[in-house]
Formats: sequence, C-alpha cells, structure tokens
Amino acid sequence: MRIAHVRERNSPAGFPWRLAAALDGLAAGVPEPSRWLDLEIARRRLAARDPNLAHDRVLFRQPLTTLDDHLARGLRVEALADLVDGFQPRDKDDDAILAASDIHFGPPILRPPAFRDFYAFERHVRTMWERRGGEVPAAWYELPIFYFSNTSEVRGPGDPVWAPRGSVELDFELEIGALIDTPAIDLAPERAEEAIGGYFVLNDWSARDLQRAETVVRLGPAKGKDFATSIGPWLVTPEELADVARPRGTGPDLVATATVRAADGTVTDVSRGTWASAKCSPGPRPTCGSVPAKSPDPGRSAEAACWKSRMRPSAGGSSRGIP
Repeated sequence: MRIAHVRERNSPAGFPWRLAAALDGLAAGVPEPSRWLDLEIARRRLAARDPNLAHDRVLFRQPLTTLDDHLARGLRVEALADLVDGFQPRDKDDDAILAASDIHFGPPILRPPAFRDFYAFERHVRTMWERRGGEVPAAWYELPIFYFSNTSEVRGPGDPVWAPRGSVELDFELEIGALIDTPAIDLAPERAEEAIGGYFVLNDWSARDLQRAETVVRLGPAKGKDFATSIGPWLVTPEELADVARPRGTGPDLVATATVRAADGTVTDVSRGTWASAKCSPGPRPTCGSVPAKSPDPGRSAEAACWKSRMRPSAGGSSRGIP
C-alpha cells in the first residue's frame, strides 16, 4: 500500500486532512499513483454492508481521520489494507476516488511523538572524520548514534522552508525514513524490521553555519537542525518493497533522485544513486533509521546495535547524507 494525508486543492485554509490509499500499486509499475481512495468513505461503506464489522473490529467502530489517530487506537498500518481490498467502486465517478491532480499531499505522519535521525552509514561517517583529520571513534561501532529532531516542525512535500535567523548556509540531505507503528521492547536485531509500518522519503534540513558553531561545545545539534524536516508525499508499506529486498538483511535496494527548487521555480538535479535502507534501532520512544548508500556496508545498520528500552509508534528518522 501507499498511504497519504490529502486534501482537495481548492479546500479552504485549515481544512482537515483525509487519509487515503493509492489504487495504483507499485507492482503495476506506477511510480506516481493517479487515483486515491478516501479510506473513511471506504470504511463507512463496508460497515454499512456488514454491521457485524463494528462489533468485531476496532477499525470500524470510529471514523477514520488521520494515520496518527489510527495508530493511537493500537492499530497498525497494515490494518488499512482491509479497506482497500474490500472497496467496490459504485461507478466511474465514485466520490470515494480522488484524482491525484485534484489533491494536495501532507506529511504521511502529522504529529510524531518522537523523531530520531541516525548517523549509521559507515562510509559517510568515515569521510566526515577524515576531513577533520581524525578516525571514526570506537563508540560509533558499539552504540546507535542519533539525535532527536524537532517533531513540531515536520513539513509535507512542497511546504515552504526558510533558514533560521542568523543562518546563510541552508543545506539539505535526501534520506529514507521509517515509521514504527507498534510498541516494542528489547527487540533482537533480526526482528527489528517487524516493527516498521512503512517507509517514506525525508529531507533533513540543516543550517550548517549554526551547526558548525554549536557543535564545538560537544552538545547538539540544536538550532542548526530544529527548524524543519520535510517528509512525504506518502508512506510505502514493507510488502510493496519485498521484491527489491537486499541479501543479508540490509534492507530494500532503492533508487532516489535529489532536486533543488530555487525561489524562482528553477529545478536542479543534484544526484542520483542506488540507496540501501537500514532497519530500526529500538529506543526510548518511537524511532528508526535508514541509510542511503551507493555501496552499502552489509555488516552495519541502525538495527545492529539494539538499544534496550521501550518504543511506541512514531515517525522515525534516517541517517544522513547524499553520497
């Protein structure tokens, strides 16, 4: 499945998001779906067709508003597949089906309780240390290294981002994020992927001049990283990526392209490469990471150092860097 928060382009400001699922699957080779199903309409129709569903299933007892509220009821992303599978269009102009050209996409998760950005791709880490004349610390190989980002500044695709006050070095990083959609504790590395409800594209914005100044104090990042994180446009569930899974458990083999859109609308292609996403590393609130790489390090992933603490459903960060 591909799941997204959408609203019609001509909706008034502040209009609520609708949770939708793509009706064109990745298996059909469609990179950008043209039709989206309003999942609340699908839920209501199925409940009307079979009144026992509301008695037997939590999914059918209350209106379906956002993915955040769905997860808060203790349900996983995969439960939404029943709405897609059970949907029967009434006619070619069914109001449950939304044309992609008529909708605006928001962040796949609107209010994540926590967000972690991992520093888990060895080649990138080594390059950064070598540029400073040093070596990768031994602790990096023993601990899941990450920082907590600002969950109140999550942006959707196309939402404006501006540099924080005092910064003139706005930078970006193409990353792959993952959503933890179930509580977990003390997961073994080989089971970490079971906690992932889906993957999404992530842009990790940085104010490099502020970051460079504040990290001298050996704490942070702080203001260099807390002003914006862009995610979306949709969440892709793990089964959609099963046919591109890499051997030895290093995650899906993905291809991503980074572009920059200037203030005048000019779009510049920055990089294109093959990216291997890593797995989740359990942590004291929802988390997970993914690692972009042209040549992945099979022995190293964010899940390799399992952290003994509790996880709750949330959006997860990813590791950094365009190679």
